[in-house]
Amino acid sequence: MRTRIIVLALALATAGCAADTSAPARAAAGFHAAVAAHREEAACAMLTRKTADKLPDPGQGCADALRELRLGAGGGLVSVSLWGDDAQVRLAGDTLFLHRFSDGWRVRAAGCRPMGDLPYECEVED
Repeated sequence: MRTRIIVLALALATAGCAADTSAPARAAAGFHAAVAAHREEAACAMLTRKTADKLPDPGQGCADALRELRLGAGGGLVSVSLWGDDAQVRLAGDTLFLHRFSDGWRVRAAGCRPMGDLPYECEVED
């Protein structure tokens, strides 16, 4: 009986981890869907406050700044990596970094490209 409980607990823990990766993936896909549909205000609402505040130039709004960036298509899901309340979501056409808040996952950086051994270079970042 004890072995069954341990196996069940491990199965539930693994299932919980799998479910956790879907939430940041959905948030990343939602961000790209909003940008692609020219709903920049909605995309801005998916950014962390710090990222949304840092994105625009002085006198410019977040939506206008996103519109000017012309972020590429997100594409299909490649992978999701989680560490604590942070996630990296790799899509076919973009890499995004997200943070989990009490109300859900928000985009910290998008339009990111790997730079070898250096940190990613991102179009949108906090």
